[in-house]
Amino acid sequence: MTLTPRLVVLMTLPPLLWAGNAVVGRLAVGHVPPLLLNALRWMLALAILLVLGRRALTTPAARRELAARWRELTLLGLLGVGTYNALQYLALHTSTPINVTLIAASSPLWMLAVGALFYRVRPGPRELWGALLSLAGVVVVLTHGNVVQVAAVRFVPGDLLMLLAAATWALYSWMLARPPARLAPPLRPAWNWAEFLLVQAIFGLFWAGTFAGVEAALTPHETVAWSPGLLVALAYLAIGPSVIAYRCWGLGVAAAGPAVAAFFANLTPLFAALMSAALLGEVPRLHHAIAFALIVGGIAVSSGRRAMA
Repeated sequence: MTLTPRLVVLMTLPPLLWAGNAVVGRLAVGHVPPLLLNALRWMLALAILLVLGRRALTTPAARRELAARWRELTLLGLLGVGTYNALQYLALHTSTPINVTLIAASSPLWMLAVGALFYRVRPGPRELWGALLSLAGVVVVLTHGNVVQVAAVRFVPGDLLMLLAAATWALYSWMLARPPARLAPPLRPAWNWAEFLLVQAIFGLFWAGTFAGVEAALTPHETVAWSPGLLVALAYLAIGPSVIAYRCWGLGVAAAGPAVAAFFANLTPLFAALMSAALLGEVPRLHHAIAFALIVGGIAVSSGRRAMA
């Protein structure tokens, strides 16, 4: 497999947009409540997807196919649209984009755990060593490099929320990789990428809206500070990380394979560090570089066999 310029762009654009998602989420702190931010993001994304993927809804037969799979799609929407980014935006209230993206980059560790616990997929030696390296990287982030005194460290709530988000993403990813029968061929409808993302957004918005409503009831003092900047931020979140990144990632993974894609995915913390330094004044520290190296090393070790195959 040759990395052409087109393929490099396809694989680099998603982590760049995802890093921007973390930085914009941090910038939005104090302007819009985090769970409402998630709901607004996906409302706008839904409007775009209704144009791109409307075939999934336009005929009575298509709507019957959707209704027949409401249980599976409700769970998928909860894990992806409803929970992952909501937790990420909550995490950014007390953590930094660098920490959040580094912890998110440990997702392969959680995928191994979910696979072993729920899908009876036992990791091999390479996967276990890779998981240990990734775990070491997460510990470095959570302890700010002070790993020898880990028991005495007070964790930032946002870092712990992002750990939960990474576990949620692992569950979501496994549900995509090993879908229930009615979401797998040959029973799954012939949805293209936009149609499948549209139906996830429809069911996920139920959860996102519910969580935003609970947030409003519990924190009535938190209101939206509308401004042109916030509108631009919402447009970016709806178009970039939600639609463009998803499409480019799907094309890139199909062409390059998951082993190569894993390396590109771990560019997200690097991009987040550069953006944070430029836009937020949050300069990366030595422990961020060490954690980045450990997490990328874990990916390299765990995917080494597949990459050579």
